[in-house]
Amino acid sequence: MQTILLLVIILGILVFVHELGHFLVAIRNGVKAEEFGFGFPPRILGIVKEKGKKRIIWGNKNVKSDATIFSLNWIPLGGFVKIKGENGENKEKKEKDSFASQSAWVRIKILAAGVMMNFFLAWILMSVVFMLGAPEIIENKNNNQHQKVQITQVLPNTPAAQAELQVGDEIISLKYNQNYLKINSVQEVQNFVQKHKGEEIIIKLKRGNKIIKKNITPRKNPPQNQGALGIGLANTTLVKYPWYQAIYKGLVATFNAALLIFTFLGILLKKLFGGVSVADQVAGPVGIAYMTKQVSELGLIYLLQFMAILSINLGVINILPFPALDGGRILFILIEKIKGKPLSQKIENLMHNLGFILLISVMIVVTFNDFLRYHLIDKIKHLF
Repeated sequence: MQTILLLVIILGILVFVHELGHFLVAIRNGVKAEEFGFGFPPRILGIVKEKGKKRIIWGNKNVKSDATIFSLNWIPLGGFVKIKGENGENKEKKEKDSFASQSAWVRIKILAAGVMMNFFLAWILMSVVFMLGAPEIIENKNNNQHQKVQITQVLPNTPAAQAELQVGDEIISLKYNQNYLKINSVQEVQNFVQKHKGEEIIIKLKRGNKIIKKNITPRKNPPQNQGALGIGLANTTLVKYPWYQAIYKGLVATFNAALLIFTFLGILLKKLFGGVSVADQVAGPVGIAYMTKQVSELGLIYLLQFMAILSINLGVINILPFPALDGGRILFILIEKIKGKPLSQKIENLMHNLGFILLISVMIVVTFNDFLRYHLIDKIKHLF
């Protein structure tokens, strides 16, 4: 329940910030925002200020007003903004405060503002992480008191995955019978595991503020490039930066993360068109919830980093030139500029509806795959 609540809060912030970007740029350019909502409908109540007086609107009534209705809604997932003429209604194309009557540049700015706000939020979060102290990989062992050996990768279907080791876990010690070793470097872990292949060892981990012990048996003959346990390791240390350096490093980290996500999406599309399954390489709501639980156990710094990555992901996905997304709407505006006239509104709406249906279909498939990947179907069966 705590994980679900935390995920709702995180996604709520990301969506709210995205919609806030659309709202701010719209009103700044004289476009009317008919409603700005906290959460999704149905509406609990709304407040509208008319002629200097505030009026409360109870329930999900359809209210016409010259001012923006600020509403509180029942579904606590971010928010939404309803912009006048955003669907290109013909009757509103001649009204100055309508989205449909604006120049191509203004419409593009309004549509792109949500994505930019997600990137901006990620920049802020990354900067805070660098100010609080971010774990960084160091090449060689030194006398830094914050140095530790951390797991950087857990491969699927390996002893590490079966023992539920997680990325970010710090390895404190290893034990076999009476043979105990306190860990100070990656090399020490590798040597110990190599010596005890095929034998059950005890690995002592620090996960956030928790100390955990796991029994695990290194494989004698692991697949190539996997290792006996199936984990990646690194010597890390905690590094804090002054605010002026943290802001710069946060910007660089945000840019690099966005570039990496774009590159990853390109590889996925290439595989998809090549007939290769990519279901195991993407995560839906269930997968994100599972990762949220893992990250929250590691501490605030990792949670902020995770939230920043999700914000960048939301921005990248939304800017893609695909119908129903902000990038798809921008694409239609660019086509309009090239042709010298807008596309048929019926055709554009049809494309957006088809795009939305396709996105929902992909989400269903990915969610089902999440259930299989994390063996949730078997866990649900055990409840009955």
